[in-house]
Amino acid sequence: MADHRFVHLWWLALAAGLVPLLTIHTTFAVSVLEGHVEWCVPYWDSCTSISRTGRYGTSYFIFKGTMLPAALLGIIFWWLNSRWLRQLGIHASGMAWIPWLGLVASVSLGAYTLALGHAGDGFSLMRRVGVVLYFSITFICELLVSAGLHSHPQWKHAGMRLLNLCQLTLGVGLLSVVLEGVVPEFHDTRENAFEWVLALLINAHALWLAFLWRKSRFRVRLWAD
Repeated sequence: MADHRFVHLWWLALAAGLVPLLTIHTTFAVSVLEGHVEWCVPYWDSCTSISRTGRYGTSYFIFKGTMLPAALLGIIFWWLNSRWLRQLGIHASGMAWIPWLGLVASVSLGAYTLALGHAGDGFSLMRRVGVVLYFSITFICELLVSAGLHSHPQWKHAGMRLLNLCQLTLGVGLLSVVLEGVVPEFHDTRENAFEWVLALLINAHALWLAFLWRKSRFRVRLWAD
C-alpha cells in the first residue's frame, strides 16, 4: 500500500525541463499562426530567435505567463538538487554552490522574461545579460550535479552520461564562439539555431535528472502532529 505521507518529487524536475521547452515551441507555433514569424525549422534554418517568438501578439502573454513561473520553479529545482545529492551521500567540492548558482540563473531568466517585448537600451541590455547568465550558470549547475553523481560508485555511470551531455552542450557553445570570431558573417546567419540547440540541451539535462530522481525515489515527507 502506498504511503501517502510521502510526495515524490520527480514531477517537479520534469516540469523544470518541460515548461521552458513547451513554452518556446508553443510561442513559436502561435507566432507562425498569427503571422509574426515565418514557418521554418529553427534548429536548422536559424530563421527566428527564441526571443522573437515571445515578443508579439498572443505569444507575448504565453511567454511571460509560463517563463516567470518556470524561473521560480528553477530556484526550487536547484535547491532540491543540492538536497538530493546530499541524501545520496555525495559531498563533493562545489555542491554547496548549486542552490546559489541556480538562484542567480533563475533570477536571470526572470529578468530576461520581464524585459522581453520592451524597447530601449536598458531593456535590451537586460535581455542580453539575462540570457547569457541563464545559459552559462545553468550549465555550471548541471556540470556540478553531473560531476557529483560521477563521484558516487552507485551513480557513476549516470553521472558519466550526464557529463557527456554537458560536453556536447559545451561543444556547441564553444563552436558558436569560435565561428563568431573566425567567420562572423556566417555566424550571424546561424546564431539563432545555436540558441535553440543550447536551449534543447540545457533542458534535456533537467529531464534526465527527473528520471534519476524517480529512479532514486526522491521524495518529501508530509506529516502533522
